[in-house]
Amino acid sequence: MPKRKRGITGDVASRWEAIRKRERRVVETEEERSRRLQLWHNVARTEERKKQKNKEIADCQTWHNVDRREEPRKQKSKEIDDW
Repeated sequence: MPKRKRGITGDVASRWEAIRKRERRVVETEEERSRRLQLWHNVARTEERKKQKNKEIADCQTWHNVDRREEPRKQKSKEIDDW
């Protein structure tokens, strides 16, 4: 008498294997999706930082120019006061 085979055999085994392969593909695609989304999140965050930095630089330049514009007025007023 032949030994009894353990586990699943025949068509059922190939079906189970196909199911496992599909599950693996789904898991891989979820991992790829999360990687892709994480990449876009980082890109968006970097863009936000660049915008913020550029705004700060522009603000500093504006204040620097305002200060320069104020200087001649102060000098003129001081000269008028000195008379």
